[in-house]
Amino acid sequence: MQHPLTATEPWARLAALAARPDAGAIRRRLLEDPNRFARLSRTGAGLLLDLSRTALDDTTLEALLALAEAARVTEKLAAMARGEIVNTTERRAALHMALRAPRDAGFRADTGNGWEDASAIVHAELGRMRQFVAEVHEGRARGATGAPFASVLNLGIGGSDLGPAMVTEALAALPARLDARFVSNVDGHALAPVLASLDPARTLVLVASKTFTTQETMANAKVVRSWLVSALGEGAVAAQVVALSSNARAVAEFGVLPERTFGFRDWVGGRFSLWGPIGLAIALARGWEAFASLLAGAHAMDRHMLTAPAAENLPLLLALAHTWHATFRGHAAYACLPYDQRLARLPAWLQQLEMESNGKRVDVTGQPVPFPTAPVVFGEPGTNAQHSFMQLLHQGTQVIPADIIIVARPDHALAENHRILLAHALAQAAALALGRSAAEQEGAMLASGMDAAEARRLSPHRHFPGDRPSIGIVLPRLEPVSLGALLALYEHKVAAQAALWGINAFDQWGVELGKTLAAGTLPALKTGETGALDPATGGLVRALCRMGA
Repeated sequence: MQHPLTATEPWARLAALAARPDAGAIRRRLLEDPNRFARLSRTGAGLLLDLSRTALDDTTLEALLALAEAARVTEKLAAMARGEIVNTTERRAALHMALRAPRDAGFRADTGNGWEDASAIVHAELGRMRQFVAEVHEGRARGATGAPFASVLNLGIGGSDLGPAMVTEALAALPARLDARFVSNVDGHALAPVLASLDPARTLVLVASKTFTTQETMANAKVVRSWLVSALGEGAVAAQVVALSSNARAVAEFGVLPERTFGFRDWVGGRFSLWGPIGLAIALARGWEAFASLLAGAHAMDRHMLTAPAAENLPLLLALAHTWHATFRGHAAYACLPYDQRLARLPAWLQQLEMESNGKRVDVTGQPVPFPTAPVVFGEPGTNAQHSFMQLLHQGTQVIPADIIIVARPDHALAENHRILLAHALAQAAALALGRSAAEQEGAMLASGMDAAEARRLSPHRHFPGDRPSIGIVLPRLEPVSLGALLALYEHKVAAQAALWGINAFDQWGVELGKTLAAGTLPALKTGETGALDPATGGLVRALCRMGA
């Protein structure tokens, strides 16, 4: 049975356009059109989006916009903003936009049993968070011994770690209010050295788990609880542990006080949760004003997404460009290349956002999707990436698009370093797009004085095919408001692609399967009894036990 989207006229047009011999030609389009940057760059919410180094042309972009209209992408995004149930498998809204909207925004969420005032709920919790942050920073909230807090340790995994850790690092130019540490991995090699470096009397612990049952997080939380109690006594739990969770009963059993518990509703998904209580570590480490500005920047992108015309809409245009690459041109991966060291954790955050959201093989009706959806996402800050995997992007057998993120003005005084960094970012984008032919490379080698025979021998190895797409995203500075806009840009881009493909971006059943199987494997590792396991897993368990596991 044909998928409804592939039966549309815009899909047929795009499939034909993608099959053209010059469908991937970037160099020619770039060199023949001096106004290409002006025609294919857009601004919104303080950011600049540059699509000029892709193979998009007016015809292709028009067809992509027509496909978005046929798939009712704008209508679906508006339904998400209205708080309707868009996570159909779990029957939930996806209203993370309410977390960063002003108090009078009027967001409401469909709970499945009626509607609730999402804006009021959000701001009640934000008010409690703000008060707690002030108490910590002003020294009114102290540890069990009466010492003020110097460090905050966030225990979470997935969305309860990636977002807060990434943002806290990205805002490192701001004064540190508390020394922030993040531990996600259940591997003791992650937690043990962190505890060894902290003073238990001056450490505030955040246990970030919506259900308060996440195995990795709770295993780490039990270790940290014992660490606190051993050093300071049982009273340290109430004085120094904060729960970011909606499971009040489990939180109370752990010993956390209600006033030290900050929760959120089911209409906030984990990978979209850094804007609320899960972001408490950001506010504690970088200050409440920074956190509020982060929310304001994201809200500005929300407003842009909901109000800008389709042809000027940054999240939609980014989604369409990525869809052209992944679905129609068959590029199965893309690289996120932030040319700012402070964004080192952005690719990891984006991996979860993109691949957990849209790594789906069936549509919202449960039917198989007959075309490629989410690509593999990987990345590393420039210029480090240039000395590792960029070789593959330039000369590999497969085309891998890149998002190149540039910050115009730094927060340091090393002006020459920053100019070099920007020069490399621009040069990589140009090299990917333009390449260098074998003849051009041979001519350059001859001009340098190389022997003609040696130049001919080396020219195939030094040939750069070009026509490798990259998308530029420019921030004036890396500050809370622009960072919030950047992250919301990608959130909405992912949601727009899901709406286009007809898949559910807000569930993650693949994650749940691994958790279920781990629960069955753990007893075997303790007892050595492997009868309930498949032969391969049982064999490996027995081997591990023989090695002393």
